Amino acid sequence: MKTIAFIHSIDKISQDNWLAQFNTLLPDETIVLAEQLTDTQASQIELAIVANPSVDALKRFPNLIWVQSLWAGVEKIVDTFRLLNSEKEHPTQLVRLIDPYLAETMAEAVLTWSLYLYRNIPEYMQQQKQKVWNPIPCPNIETVQVSVLGTGELGTVSMEALVSQGFNVNSWSRGHKDIKNVTHYSEKEGLNSLLQKTDILICLLPLTDHTYKLLNKKTLGLLPKGAKVINFARGGIINHDDLINALDTGHLSHAVLDVFEKEPLTKDSPLWHHPKVSVLPHISATTNVETASKIVADNIKNFRINGAIPESVDLEKGY
Repeated sequence: MKTIAFIHSIDKISQDNWLAQFNTLLPDETIVLAEQLTDTQASQIELAIVANPSVDALKRFPNLIWVQSLWAGVEKIVDTFRLLNSEKEHPTQLVRLIDPYLAETMAEAVLTWSLYLYRNIPEYMQQQKQKVWNPIPCPNIETVQVSVLGTGELGTVSMEALVSQGFNVNSWSRGHKDIKNVTHYSEKEGLNSLLQKTDILICLLPLTDHTYKLLNKKTLGLLPKGAKVINFARGGIINHDDLINALDTGHLSHAVLDVFEKEPLTKDSPLWHHPKVSVLPHISATTNVETASKIVADNIKNFRINGAIPESVDLEKGY
């Protein structure tokens, strides 16, 4: 049997759930918690499974060939791997989780909350509180411009769901893409053009140096008056002070926020009580232990058979 280190900072219940899956799916491997290994043993480990590992924990494993993350988002550990690899002759490759189930779950959330905004549900909820009976006009769905920032797997499957529902769908990424039934934009000029025509903006971008605070006073100001925003990516992509100002002035009519720079969202955050904000507890697309562990196990089995390492993260780009 070969040993795989499990390096994490998750709670014990989650730890035991993952271990139970891996022990069943990988009977020819020994999965060992990082803290159970001596430094000498750790130096001999070539493969690790990680979930929010600390820098110090990873430093104990200098000879890792590649590391499998249990999350789709890896922005919290990219800098760690950049630092560690700068000191190594043979860099460790970081592999993020790519789970079709996760993409389907995200697509469900994107479609649900897009319809929520399209059918004016936030306004009706406010009217109910005020005992106001006032039908609000709703445009034909094919006239509604829904724009998705981010064209990775999550974005692609989400756009398919939006298109199938009848929305007019646009997308943006740094590079050019050809996406069926979607009008795509790229580069800074493309982002500006896309924002100016958007009724509902959906953020599914990875958090990188290039996307941090991408949605700010200037870019939010490009959206048409009354536009609505959904952020299912990372909290750091939106400047929340600028967002609140755009909502308070009436430039934007509503925001659905599932992610924040600090989670859980602090009790004193004005977002909790803002009448034009829907706060969600990071539930748009959660990792499914059963499907994710099978993907991780298959990646490891393939590596043992033919030495194939799954597509790894470009540490320069951050995704």
